[in-house]
Amino acid sequence: MSAPHLDQQFLNLYQQHHLWIYHWLYKKLGNSSDAADLAQDTFIRVFAKKQILELQQPRAYLTKIAKGLMINWIQRKQIERAYLEVLAEQPEYHHPSPEHNLMIIEALTEIFYLLSELPDVVQQAFLFAQLEGKKHQQIAEELNISVSTVKRYIQQGYLQCLTVMLDDEDDIHS
Repeated sequence: MSAPHLDQQFLNLYQQHHLWIYHWLYKKLGNSSDAADLAQDTFIRVFAKKQILELQQPRAYLTKIAKGLMINWIQRKQIERAYLEVLAEQPEYHHPSPEHNLMIIEALTEIFYLLSELPDVVQQAFLFAQLEGKKHQQIAEELNISVSTVKRYIQQGYLQCLTVMLDDEDDIHS
């Protein structure tokens, strides 16, 4: 199919379903601005995938994409809220600039997603060591596992971080 034909199909999909997906998101979020942003992001994702021709059930497909985007958005808001709560407890002179805050929230979100691919107990062991500075023995006792398992879990966490960093490096150089 030619690009103009795909563009017309996308435009038709957008015109037929944008308002519907916006209302669906608005009912879930209760905020028109966020619903509008996520509705647009949904169609951007559809356009990027260029799978318009194959859509048998466009509303089901749009709902699946919008739901995933909404879950990511909610998780990001939770991370941001937790970070800002911790920041509020710090003396004012320790507060980073708004730009630095944004970078920190982006990094925390990326860390959250990359660690979410690991089993919960591995995440816990890694975060106890990295964020709370707990010793291997303390983590082992808290999670009721052996010290050697703690070491292995922390190593898995590092390996996950390293893998993502190397993948990002490859993306930059390609």
